Amino acid sequence: MSTETAPTTDRVAAPPPAGWEEARSRVYAVGLAAALPVVARPLADTDGSTLAEPLTTRTDLPAFPTSSVDGWAVRGAGPWRVVGRVLAGNTPAPLTEDDTTVEIATGAMVPEGATAVLRVEESTIADGLVRGTPRSTPEWRQPGEEAYADEELLPVGTPVDPAVIGLAASCGHDTLRVRRAPRAALLVFGDELLTAGPPAAGRVRDALGPAVPAWLRRYGCQVRPSDVVGPVADTLPAHVAALRAALTGADLVCTTGGTMNGPVDHLHPTLQALGADYVVNTVAVRPGFPMLLARLVGDDGRVRFVAGLPGNPQSAIVALVSLVAPLLAGLQGRPMPVLPQVTLAEAVPGRGDHTHLALVRVDRAAGTAFPVRHVGSAMLRGLSGADGFAVIRPGTSGAAGDRVPIVPLPLLPGERAS
Repeated sequence: MSTETAPTTDRVAAPPPAGWEEARSRVYAVGLAAALPVVARPLADTDGSTLAEPLTTRTDLPAFPTSSVDGWAVRGAGPWRVVGRVLAGNTPAPLTEDDTTVEIATGAMVPEGATAVLRVEESTIADGLVRGTPRSTPEWRQPGEEAYADEELLPVGTPVDPAVIGLAASCGHDTLRVRRAPRAALLVFGDELLTAGPPAAGRVRDALGPAVPAWLRRYGCQVRPSDVVGPVADTLPAHVAALRAALTGADLVCTTGGTMNGPVDHLHPTLQALGADYVVNTVAVRPGFPMLLARLVGDDGRVRFVAGLPGNPQSAIVALVSLVAPLLAGLQGRPMPVLPQVTLAEAVPGRGDHTHLALVRVDRAAGTAFPVRHVGSAMLRGLSGADGFAVIRPGTSGAAGDRVPIVPLPLLPGERAS
């Protein structure tokens, strides 16, 4: 990356904004092209990562016939003479004689030669003989009933959560090959920002410095406290130095503010100074249109990305769900996020030739979405009670009863939507 700084007068007219859906597709593609390295991790360390190879079984599941009840493994028509006992974890001797039985525990291996398993609650024992009538349906699990050896259970790109970890363990895996988690950093721009106490005297509290790292973690990123820097001084040299330093250890650097071309907006000249290429430079979406994503290739050949989030808090979150989410999906080797559909419970206006991302609260039982209040670009009150953004496409508006896509707010790794 170049060490030259650009003069503040070197400003180039911005291209027309990209369409919102086009921007998502574009950033996903560059993320997938730069997918992160594959590493082997112990199962306990894989939550929130992404499978880099299919999950297959090492044996049949189950690997051997196992009793599904407590009772008696019997051979013949009965009554049966008790010749032993088998517990889970043991390998029983075969039943070789008719009218013999072994007591068996749930999960224990069914002995070779058994013709049925009789439930303990449906049996009697007297004079050393067990009597009862086995059910017609077998009371044991057959080898391969859940899966056969080497069968693919989950494809590449599957997010790893506790259910996947448990499945992998049951298949006999001790480690998984997964994509390395993205490393992210955050630079907060703006001399007007306070980092403590209430807003006053023309200065506002920085809401994004504490919040954005938490959002990034929910998208599977590693963000250390030392990776959050700011407010960075409103000078070009300070911006160049801060971004260069952040890029040394991060796959993705998010910045807040400075995405326009005002007198103290130095992000564009900084990207020019560092030799960045724009993937997206402004998006036809409201709120949040002055968002951007740039790509840099370091001297080591490694690709890094810079996501310029607008300074207004809600606009910044729109940029996260619009550009950062699909980029990170690509970097992690996951499929492009598919947007679920909801039914609007109330009308939502359009925004002309721009996509409107409207904050909504979802009634999951009914599958309906209700617009929330307090949704100005600078407001976070509405966001705190929302589940995601309803997508109102350009040139349209949303009427009550319309089915529209929704961009969900991210969950913690391992969480599933209810």
